[in-house]
Amino acid sequence: MISRLWKALCAPSNADAYERLLLGEVLPQLDQAEGCMGAYVLRREVANEVEFVVVHLFESLDAIKAFAGDDYETAVVPSSARRLLASFDQTATHFDVRAMPRRVDM
Repeated sequence: MISRLWKALCAPSNADAYERLLLGEVLPQLDQAEGCMGAYVLRREVANEVEFVVVHLFESLDAIKAFAGDDYETAVVPSSARRLLASFDQTATHFDVRAMPRRVDM
């Protein structure tokens, strides 16, 4: 399993709109990709901005490449999201998953 980590910042006034877009449109589309296993979305206030961290899980690097293309480290950020963000990582970071929670309740 491979984890794809990506971060972005937005103004507090855009944070709720970005979260709605991310959870309501962007992630549901991405979750349909072959080999996608879902994501953790983290949010916190930092100074005068709101930071989002997305940790997406994929079955393999091949599954990530099928979604993101051969240049798979380049961030995939829809234009609708770009309008709400102050800045974002231009690349995603990938990790081999070595452990994960046995139980996650929200």
